[in-house]
Amino acid sequence: MVNAWPVWLTLLLPIAAVAVEPPCGTPEFRQFDFWLGQWEVRLVDDSLAGSNSIERGQRGCVLVENWTGTQGGTGTSLNFYSSVADRWRQVWVSPGAIIDISGGLQEAEMVLEGSITYTGVQHATYPFRGTWSPLPDGRVRQFFEEAREPEVWKPWFEGFYRKQDP
Repeated sequence: MVNAWPVWLTLLLPIAAVAVEPPCGTPEFRQFDFWLGQWEVRLVDDSLAGSNSIERGQRGCVLVENWTGTQGGTGTSLNFYSSVADRWRQVWVSPGAIIDISGGLQEAEMVLEGSITYTGVQHATYPFRGTWSPLPDGRVRQFFEEAREPEVWKPWFEGFYRKQDP
């Protein structure tokens, strides 16, 4: 009887020699990294709006956001790049609202569009968009708009993210 083990071993050697790229290792998965960190969020008048934590998860395949507002509001979002759709997507869930937006980098800004659904008494869905802009001083401007009337965009939130000391 012929020993088949050496043949089996030679079949595995080419597989072992192939370099495996991390599942989310391409540059597109790093486009939103300017938003990573522990942040203090202030409004246009410099009053404190809350704090936000944005961290990598799932071996770098997702950004996880956890928001806590000064008035007690909270929310969580998952942000990920889909190589199939060639787009970023954010799904935000909080008591009272779900935001589902997608898009990508435009110049140096992340611009995502989709909808907001109010899940409370109002229970309505409207077009919604968000823009994240890295600023020269290291802050990030987050600007959200919604359209309750067709093509009439109105500001929904504007916050300036400042990194907290580690």
